[in-house]
Amino acid sequence: MSSETLIKNRRLGFLIWQSITSILIFLLLKLFIVSPLSPTPTTTTKTHSILSGFFTFSIFQISHLGFSLSLSTASSPQLSRPASPFQLAAGGLFSPWTVEFRRRARLSSSLVALVVASAVSGFVGAVSVCWVNGSFGFSGVEWIWRVGFRGFVGGLLYGLFFVYKQRWVLEFPIIQRPAYFSFKMGLPSAITRALKLSSAAYLSSAVLVVFLADEFMGQLMMGKFITGQIIFYIGTFAVFLCWEISHHLHQVLHTKRFIFAPPKGSAAAERNPSEPLLAALEQSTQNSLLHHLAYLDLCMVCENNVDTWRRAAFFEETGETYKKVIAVCLRPLEQLATKLGEVMEPGNVDRASQLSNQLRSPTDSPVDSKYCEPLNSFQLCAWCARIAAFLTAHSHKEDRFGVAQLSGSNAAVISTLVSCLLAVEAFMGKKTNLQPSHLLAGPAGIKWAPLNTGRRDVGVVKKRGGPAHSKAYAMADVLRTSIYCIVSAFHDEMMSSAKAGRSREGLDY
Repeated sequence: MSSETLIKNRRLGFLIWQSITSILIFLLLKLFIVSPLSPTPTTTTKTHSILSGFFTFSIFQISHLGFSLSLSTASSPQLSRPASPFQLAAGGLFSPWTVEFRRRARLSSSLVALVVASAVSGFVGAVSVCWVNGSFGFSGVEWIWRVGFRGFVGGLLYGLFFVYKQRWVLEFPIIQRPAYFSFKMGLPSAITRALKLSSAAYLSSAVLVVFLADEFMGQLMMGKFITGQIIFYIGTFAVFLCWEISHHLHQVLHTKRFIFAPPKGSAAAERNPSEPLLAALEQSTQNSLLHHLAYLDLCMVCENNVDTWRRAAFFEETGETYKKVIAVCLRPLEQLATKLGEVMEPGNVDRASQLSNQLRSPTDSPVDSKYCEPLNSFQLCAWCARIAAFLTAHSHKEDRFGVAQLSGSNAAVISTLVSCLLAVEAFMGKKTNLQPSHLLAGPAGIKWAPLNTGRRDVGVVKKRGGPAHSKAYAMADVLRTSIYCIVSAFHDEMMSSAKAGRSREGLDY
């Protein structure tokens, strides 16, 4: 299966399953709750009722499909910063359209489209679910305006909340389960969240009812007014439930592991089972969904003992496959260490920002978004560290040809992990002073000893409770665990080498 076919099939499957769930929610709430509470029509014929029900059902599905399409378009496996309106205007008029600017502009437009789609879906969805033949004494247009506008407000608030909480970023689960069990385990939390958000949206839009209270009381009996509010809340809950379940379903289907390998026992598996995986790692677009799925599959192969035949293929006699795998794993770690070093350079911020940070207390220091950008690739870097560590540890027993030692990959892995760990700890504010400085040089020539004399006014270093500090702490923990995994595997050899070194020193003395 090609990469384009994989992503296309997952998006198509998501759209099909979200349609099924939205159909079930609409029919259950409409038939068993809204219809019994609706006033009994006096002049409406049965044919008119059937056509009206079919029309409301159709526009509800179309509006929810638009929301799902906008969600699928805006979603990304890695957090990135969208362009602000000022940057869009300035970039379009005064500066050239670079690749980075186009990416950020595309992200901004997709997020705006998501907010607009949620507002429109809220308008249409509330009208579709709450539409009744009697309309509680109002005309059809007036009822659509009253209910639809409140649904529009609720959808707009939901879209803004969705973007603010960065829920468009895909979160890969720690434990990979079948899609059915993952969906079932997250369903209660999705229903609870929909209940809370729909209640908040109902109370926010209820301000409109306060301004129209006199007109309501002049046209409606108190019983009909209460019944209409109940029906509107049910419609709001139905729309929010469809959104939450679609978001949960989108997460489950798009973060599910894909095996980049031919079937076991086939001719391609006997010849080169690592070719599809290496192609996805080296040729896919950086930070794309396919790129993350390839790293996830590689991490599962290196950590678990299920696909040992695929891991054994990495240690083939020429050593080319092993060197390629290690290279694609160390590259993101080296980039992370380099970016963190650039962030902590003394001349990276102007004097006004530096003086402002010095005047603030450590707990009140603001977190600039540019300081958090290097850690946006936390998930990918964590996978790379675990892949390099477990593959190096498994080479102790599974490397029959010694390609890990002969190619110098083991030394490169240890050097990169230590360099990246020192960079992360310096970013967190931990002072390290190791001598000589050449011991801190990684394969890319990165030296971290001078970082101790650099500036310490980075906002994220001081703000211990911020999200960037949490990611940095988690990344440091992953790097320490990875180094410990390698040291545990080669502990006996390291102790023997240390004893042999001390013996030689004694003889020389």
